[in-house]
Parts: sequence; structure tokens; C-alpha cells
Amino acid sequence: MIISGAGAAGLTLAIDLARRNVGFLLIDKAAGPFMGSRGKGIQPRSQEVFEDLGVIDRIVASGGEYPVVRFHTDEGPVDRSFERSGPTPAEPYHIPLLVPQFLTERCLRERLAELGHAPLYGHELTGIDQDDDGVSARIATPSGERTVRAAYLVGADGGSSFVRKSLDIGFPGKTLGVRAAVADVRVDGVSTDAWHRWGEGADTQVSLCPLYGTDMFQYVGPVPFDVDIDVSAAGLTALFHERTGRTDIVVREVSWASVFSMNARLADTYRIGRVLLTGDAAHVHPPTGGQGLNTGVQDAYNLGWKLAAVLDGAPRSLLDSYERERRPIAEAVLGLSERLLEAAKERFTSRGRGVSQLDLGYADSPLTVATPYRDKGPLAGERAPDAPVTGAGGLDTRLFSLFQGPHWTLLGHEVDRTAAPTARKGLHIHTTGPRGDLNDTGGHFRDAYGLAAAQWVLVRPDGYIAAVADTADLPTVEAHLDTVGSW
Repeated sequence: MIISGAGAAGLTLAIDLARRNVGFLLIDKAAGPFMGSRGKGIQPRSQEVFEDLGVIDRIVASGGEYPVVRFHTDEGPVDRSFERSGPTPAEPYHIPLLVPQFLTERCLRERLAELGHAPLYGHELTGIDQDDDGVSARIATPSGERTVRAAYLVGADGGSSFVRKSLDIGFPGKTLGVRAAVADVRVDGVSTDAWHRWGEGADTQVSLCPLYGTDMFQYVGPVPFDVDIDVSAAGLTALFHERTGRTDIVVREVSWASVFSMNARLADTYRIGRVLLTGDAAHVHPPTGGQGLNTGVQDAYNLGWKLAAVLDGAPRSLLDSYERERRPIAEAVLGLSERLLEAAKERFTSRGRGVSQLDLGYADSPLTVATPYRDKGPLAGERAPDAPVTGAGGLDTRLFSLFQGPHWTLLGHEVDRTAAPTARKGLHIHTTGPRGDLNDTGGHFRDAYGLAAAQWVLVRPDGYIAAVADTADLPTVEAHLDTVGSW
């Protein structure tokens, strides 16, 4: 395997492959890690992914909750909070985290190092050739060009993806009419207890958001398309003073800065033969709502187990489900990001549950077993909820803890354990009921899944429900596993 691009998506894919003992080469043309805050929002669904990958605690420790938004108006400051709801047994991660992207990626690199791997920086992909048996990648390295042969190549190399362009994959979409300066800055004269915003309308706004885990703020402001922008400390200070009149606030240092035009674009296809796209190489979003990085992380999480399964003997057609599942998600998320961008121009802060990405699923996936009518509980293709349970030995645990790892999980509710399928590689079976290894004493498992007695739930390695079945239908579940591979 070759992964081109060591950002959040590439690192997520690398971690997932590493824990499945799949060999790979992770390369990036940059001289070193990205050091900007750019994608700073980690949504609840991505937090669930990071728990499974063994990195959530260090992600949480690296950032914090979003602060109140403080609008500085002529009448004085006005604070508005994002909508927040408490955690539930089914949804333990309920609010987005504010973590600068460079800290998120640092956490992912640390986890990857624990698994025995590291990105190769200064390694640029310069050519791709593929045939029925594999991919030949030409890579420019500090010691010269080399050619590497691999079974598959994944382009996680960003919006200007060399991989996508090499395959002549279209990238239709639009420029959204907004150009912005974003920078990580150290500032004098402003408090760290709020996300500060000034200005009315799309062209005059400017904001300073504290970057938890650092002593910096993220500076964001729209800028004209036809003007060179000075992103030095003096230049950003002058622009800030012009927009706000607040000469008591001074940018004294710039750690990282970028000026960019916002786009919404989606690749025509995510795969040609043995080469696939993931993350920003497949879709680019405006930054509103914190969707881009999260969508890329979840692309990689969807793809990792499928690549590993195919390399272990599952049919190559399993990879067809990657685009079938993830491209419609990206299309929907692009629409949400655009709507939030328009709302942000008018200073609206309401985002709603949609940004959490907890409700995104794969109901139309070829990997979903048709579910008989159910009047409650999630359907096949939807996210598998968490629930607290107790092991037969008396220790408390959670379904997410049972899901953690590269395997499929089959859960039986009030079933006869002897009716369970024969044990097989890559499938973990847990049951409540007579001689079951779990006790659902609080009824949280039953309620989260809307199960009746003698029903089973098959959960994919990426935490989505593949099937809900009665005991009599277990042969169908086993046949499904034979097809997609509990490899």
C-alpha cells in the first residue's frame, strides 16, 4: 500500500491499516508536518472514530470545548453560545471539540508511532502507472527518485491532489465568492474566554478564536480578491484596526498564515482501478461548520477496513462500496457547509445537529442487509449506538469498548447462546440472555437498538449496522459475512 499525503485523512488511514498489520508507505512532499490550525473542529462522530483508533484521550487533552461567541457591536459585546446537549448512553460524544489541526495531526502521528510507523516527509509522488496486478509509483526522495510497487495507492494529498490530476478525474464545483486570510497569531489586548467577532456583513468581519492547547488565536477575515494581502504581524494588525477601530489590540507574532479562496468541489469518482482518493483530494469545503477534516477522517475510516479485507482475500468488489457510501455523504456535507457559510455572513451562530455527523449513514449501501419493518431503533446502514453493559464477570463496560478493534461484532439480545453462528476469524460475538457474556441491567442496549427478544445486530468494523435479524434469519447474516468478508 502507498498513501500519498500525511494529513489527517492519510494518518487516519495509516493507523487503521497498521492495526490490521497491513504494510504501507506513507509519504508527503512537504518537508515536515503541517503546522497550522486550519481544520480546528473535531465533530462527535470523528471523536467516536478516534476512540476506536486509540487516540481520543490525547485529542481531548490537546484542545477544549468551543467558547462562547462574543459579537463586538456598537452597543457593546453580545455573547452567544452554540447549542449544546448533554451526553447520553447512546451518544457519549455530544459536542464538537476545538483542537488546532496541527495538534490533531500530532496526536495521530504519535499513535502511528506506537504502531511502529512514521510518515516519510520530503517524498513527492511524481508518477503513477497501474495494471491489473498493482500500482507502480515514482517517488522523488531526498536521495533521488525511486519506483515502488504496491497493491493499491491512495491519494490523500489535498485539494490540489496530484493523484486526482494524474488520473484525469474531474473536480467540478464552484468558487464561493469569498477570499479569506487565516492565521495563527499571538495577540495583545484580547481575552481568551470567547471567540471574538467584529463587523457587519460578509466583507467587513474579522474574528479571533482562542486556540486551546496553545497561547495563540486563529485570525480569520475576508479579504478582496484583487489585492495582495500582507499577513505579517504588522499587516494583520493594520487590517484588524481598519476593520474594528480597536487600536488597543495588536498582533505581535504570526506562527502560520494563509490566504485562500473558498471552494465547494467534489471529484467525479473516488476510484480508478487500484488508485483511490480520500479526504480533500476527493472533496473540498468552505471551513464553516468544521466539516472538511471530519469528512476526510471518516472517508479513511471507511476505506481502511475494506482495503485490509481485500488484501486478505475478500473480493475486490468490496472496494466499490467505498465511493457508493462516501461520495453521497460528501455531497450532502458540501451543501451543509455552503448553507452555514451564508449564515455566517449574517453572523448567525446556530449550526444544529447536522454538523455532528452522527446521523450520516449508508442505508443504500450494497453492504447493508435489508431490514424488515421496524417501528423503533436504528436501521441497517445507520450508526451503531453505544450503551453501557456489564460483563458476566461483573465488570462494567460499553458497546464501544467491545467494538474497538479491526473486527466485526455480532450482538444478540436475550438470545440462546447456542443459536449463535460458528466462531470465525474477524467476528466477535456477544450476547445477553441465558449463558450470555453480557448483562443489559439498565436496558440501555435494548433501548438504543430497539430490539425485541431473540434479535441480533451485526456491526461493521467502522461502527455501522450491517444487519438487524431474528434468530431464524442468522443464516442470511452468515451469508452476508461470507460475501463481504469478516476477514
